[in-house]
Amino acid sequence: MTLVSKQAGRHSLPSLAGLELLASAVVLLDADGQIVYANAAAENLLESSLKALSRQTLSAQFLNPGELDNICSQAREHKFSDLRQDLMLERAGRDALHVHSIVSVLDEPAGHILIELREHLQHLKLDREERILDQSQVNKELIRNLAHEIKNPLGGIRGAAQLLEMELPALHAGQLREYTQVIIKEADRLQTLVDRLLAPHRRPHIVGDVNIHEVLERVRSLMLAEFPSGLTILRDYDASIPEFRGDKEQLIQTVLNIAHNAAQALASRIDNGDAEIVFKTRVARQVTLAKVRYGLALDLHIIDNGPGIAPQIRDRIFYPLVSGREGGSGLGLTLAQTFVQQHMGVIECESRPGYTDFRILLPLP
Repeated sequence: MTLVSKQAGRHSLPSLAGLELLASAVVLLDADGQIVYANAAAENLLESSLKALSRQTLSAQFLNPGELDNICSQAREHKFSDLRQDLMLERAGRDALHVHSIVSVLDEPAGHILIELREHLQHLKLDREERILDQSQVNKELIRNLAHEIKNPLGGIRGAAQLLEMELPALHAGQLREYTQVIIKEADRLQTLVDRLLAPHRRPHIVGDVNIHEVLERVRSLMLAEFPSGLTILRDYDASIPEFRGDKEQLIQTVLNIAHNAAQALASRIDNGDAEIVFKTRVARQVTLAKVRYGLALDLHIIDNGPGIAPQIRDRIFYPLVSGREGGSGLGLTLAQTFVQQHMGVIECESRPGYTDFRILLPLP
């Protein structure tokens, strides 16, 4: 393989322009093992820009670079034209990368090595997202049909209880009215639940220009007004994120539902004064959302230091009426997922004791 290049940087490597379109990470090392090129997927994988990576060694990105260094040394000694090997690359303070590596030595420039890294979990993640999307569509149809079936007889039950109350004999009206009031109040409660189930399908999707940080600041104000002490909401924003087309009110409701759930899970830490929620925004590159590939996507994280989500419901938290706390309706996350999907995005969750991260990915222009 031959590459004609004199300087590092995307614009000075026209022969590598096609690598920007790849979903797998590609890194070019010079004869000294320093990074002179990384495509967008590599920037995303290594969580750093080409500018920051340039002239660093790839080995410096990991805690256990031995195997990777050994492969590169063999490549420079021309022991193979290309080598494929599975690696687990450990990183400080982050999850280890389980990758399939393809290392190729270049004829020109001499001593340069091209490394391709493919995450093993990537295809599993895509399959999982497709299953979640399909399951969500089925759930929405089931909920909508069930809610309509409940709504009609519910009105009849309430009306019959009101008529019965009017016909009660005066002698026992006070005592018997307690029973009719129970029927009416429970019918009203179920009506409210049905209305919430149908809410996402009733409200029109109003699209306009959205600044995600305005959305987050609005939610932050609402949360701090409700929890004025004991809760800290930290900002970790990427100011370069552009505006995009979306429904601002739906996105506010989405973030608010997640943040409110987090605050309720943080109740004991709020009492202790050390509860923390973090709003973090980044740009992700070359992302597949709802089976469509996007060059850029908003990568929004809502992180809390609460007790984590119970393992027995962790895989079902976006299902309707599934709640991790007593008295919860189990609709907040269902609505959040519906609103995110209406924006062609995905929402996922990672949780363990002391750390819960809801991640929202939305396509950017």
